[in-house]
This record gives sequence, C-alpha cells and structure tokens, in this order.
Amino acid sequence: MLVNLFSVLQVKLNEYTCSVFQNNLKSGFFGERNELRATSVPVPFVGFSRKTIECKESRIGKQPVLVPSNVTITLEGQDLKVKGPLGELGLTYPREVLVERVESGILRIRKAVETRRANQMHGLFRTLTDNLVVGVSKGFEKKLQLVGVGYRAMVEGKELVLNLGFSHPVKMTIPEGLSVKVEENTRITVSGYDKSDIGQFAASIRRWRPPEPYKGKGIKYADEIVRRKEGKAGKKK
Repeated sequence: MLVNLFSVLQVKLNEYTCSVFQNNLKSGFFGERNELRATSVPVPFVGFSRKTIECKESRIGKQPVLVPSNVTITLEGQDLKVKGPLGELGLTYPREVLVERVESGILRIRKAVETRRANQMHGLFRTLTDNLVVGVSKGFEKKLQLVGVGYRAMVEGKELVLNLGFSHPVKMTIPEGLSVKVEENTRITVSGYDKSDIGQFAASIRRWRPPEPYKGKGIKYADEIVRRKEGKAGKKK
C-alpha cells in the first residue's frame, strides 16, 4: 500500500515539474505572462559606416601654366611634348590627372577623379609641366663650390676633372644636354634644359666629397648652409 502511494506521488511530482518547465519556456520565447518571467536586455545594432574623404584642391595644381610664344606644345591623350629653343622634352600623365589647353598660351592640370592619390598627383604634375616649359625656353642651372686646401676643378673636353685630395684625380663624363663651367677653379656651374638631369649630375659631383661639419671642407651647393660642430676641447691644465 505504501509503495503504491509513493509511486503515485512520484508521478504527480514529475508532471508538475514538466508543466512548470514548459510554462517558463513559453514565457521566455513567446512572451506569455506567468509567475516566472524571462527578461531580455536590448543589444545595440553594430554596423559599419563608410567615411567620405574630402580632397581639397591643390594650391599649386590649380595654378595655370603659362607657355611662351617660342615654345611649341603637342598634346596627344595623356602624352605631352614640349619643344623650345633649348631642346625638346616629354611627359606622360597618370590616369588620375588630365591636361587641357585652355587657350593658345595656357595649360591647366585637372584631377580626373576625387581620390587622395589624384590630389597628390595634381600639384606634382603641375610642377613637372612648368619645369618642362621653363626648361626648353630659359633653362636651369645648379651651382656648387669646392671648399678645402688644394681642392680644384677643371673641364677637359667632355669631362669634369676634380682634385679632391685623393691619390688620383676624379674624372666625370658630362652627360649629353648639359654644360659645365668652372670659375676660379672652385666654383662649378651645371646648366641645361632638363632640371632632373641637372640635379642628378650635381648630386653625383657633391657625393665625392660631401661637406664635413667640423671644418666645412668638401663640395657643397652654393646656397647650402652647413651646420658646423665644435671639435673636441683640449685638456684643461
């Protein structure tokens, strides 16, 4: 008798437990009211936003390039050829930049797209275009100066000969399209119509004896300022 009673109580207890679990499950997912409620915390929506980059127009790039009357310009797509009394030069523009002939003597460089790279190329290629026009019409020059006892330079034919304290003189072939003049054996002037070639050759000359900071000896540009250092102080007595 006791065993049967215990079995009946066990069955009732199991039925009650299942009913409570089902009610709590329904209230949590379907929002039904019950004594046991399931609470939910609102989760903020996480997304990605694309930031628009605003590229300002280059102050140098928006300036027009003035072409003198003695310079001839040939524009074919992205290729530009400039011919003047001193020589002929050419330049190929990237796709981010457009070159336009506004009037007979004016060129304008514009951006083809609004990107950061186009903004960088805008001012650069405007400067390169102006260098072409000025180079074939007026030309450029770069001046260097030799500082040091016994340092001297001279031009022999198509070679520049430098005496810089080595056991042998340094001979450098002058590139085609450039001219080199030496004054007072210590002042060198490199001139031509291609600004990049002038700068490259002048840098190669300076590389043989860069100016040192203690006595200032070496080869320096005429407008270069060499920061001097103090030597080691002698022992105090």
